[in-house]
Amino acid sequence: MPGEGWNSAAWKSFLVPGAALVLAAVAVLQGGWPAFSSPAIDSYYYVGFGAGLLLAWRFNSGRVLFSLFTLLLSHRALVFFAAGSNPASGPGRVAFELIGILLPLNFIALSEMRERGLTIPAVAPRTALLFVESVFVAILCRPEQVQAPSLVHLALLPRSWFAWTSIPQPALLAFLLAFGLLFFRYALYRKPAESGMLWSLVAAGLSLQSGSGIGTVSSAYVATAGLIIASSVIENFYVLAYHDELTSLPSRRAFNDALLRLEAPYAIAAVDIDHFKSFNDTYGHEVGDQVLRMVAGKLARVSGGGRAFRVGGEEFSILFPGKTAQAISSDLELLRAVIERSAFSLRTPEERRRVSRGSDRRTSPRSKSKRAQPTEARAVDIFVTVSIGVAEAKAAKPGMKHTFESSVQRVVRAADKALYRAKESGRNRVEIAGQSNPPAARPSKRSIA
Repeated sequence: MPGEGWNSAAWKSFLVPGAALVLAAVAVLQGGWPAFSSPAIDSYYYVGFGAGLLLAWRFNSGRVLFSLFTLLLSHRALVFFAAGSNPASGPGRVAFELIGILLPLNFIALSEMRERGLTIPAVAPRTALLFVESVFVAILCRPEQVQAPSLVHLALLPRSWFAWTSIPQPALLAFLLAFGLLFFRYALYRKPAESGMLWSLVAAGLSLQSGSGIGTVSSAYVATAGLIIASSVIENFYVLAYHDELTSLPSRRAFNDALLRLEAPYAIAAVDIDHFKSFNDTYGHEVGDQVLRMVAGKLARVSGGGRAFRVGGEEFSILFPGKTAQAISSDLELLRAVIERSAFSLRTPEERRRVSRGSDRRTSPRSKSKRAQPTEARAVDIFVTVSIGVAEAKAAKPGMKHTFESSVQRVVRAADKALYRAKESGRNRVEIAGQSNPPAARPSKRSIA
């Protein structure tokens, strides 16, 4: 969920495959490995960009498509304007300094643009932006041009501090701004596209590090940047397939895959939000979605080594590998209590209607002076509760064989039955399958009847 703390899954999604591909490229290109031939680099270059463009078209992703176009146009412009000129001066140097600024700024613009697919209204303004920038670079890179405008290579800090790089300071500042924004967006939304663009920009920056942005090494880094963008499309597809978009929890498909890897002993908890349909009918689906996100956030932080999944509308499951039902009962009781204490501050439906309508338009002209004035909305604290059913699988005894159906699915059904008993016994409680004399139901603070 947006704004949550970092965990191992978030770090893994951020570093793989983007950071891994960048490190692999650095190790191969700078680590003393045998030099690759130009045809091999060219093949890598065109395969990387070709695969990325094909995936962008197949998955209808305008942001990915234009990120690749920006990288491709930037590199081809460097090669074109540097042909037959001294890389340290002339049109090639002007193009290098301009593109060093425009490339990260374009990534900033693309990251802020809402994904609208490959429709004409979405494609037209981005195409126009690239066209205007291309004309701007072409004008400033005329053959008689000796150097870029002074602002482009302005020294903001002592040049001796940046002896390690040939990239001008304004371009470095633009790259740092882009890195910071993309990192912030990934931390906020946890989307593969944000981390993919960040690491792609790192690879593009390494391609400029040589001082000209051309040559086999620079081409290899640009090809890596394109490959990272392409891989982010695949990673995004995986996230959509295995994670619930509303709550950011793993989805039912991920739950079914996780069941296949379970080995006894383990415990499974089935969780359901009490009276959720009545809550939706009373406050609307938008508020209902907020409730789902709130509950999912609490489930994601369950103690006891559990992993939560959203398996249905208001239904969740938690897997506890290597644990027994009794061992996790206190963790689930703590989870139930934390959710019970969490509240929403909402205006009542009547007050929301009063505020939106203002004065009563049906009042006759004679009673204008007696019209009701808009009433300030009253905040109402809404509490939700959950019911939880737990079942466990014990290690098989010697000589006993259990199939997937007779073990895992049996535990899932037992957890569901325990959940139903929890609801029939008054809700807002934890019920352990097979337990005798379960604890009395706890009254909820203000749940919907």
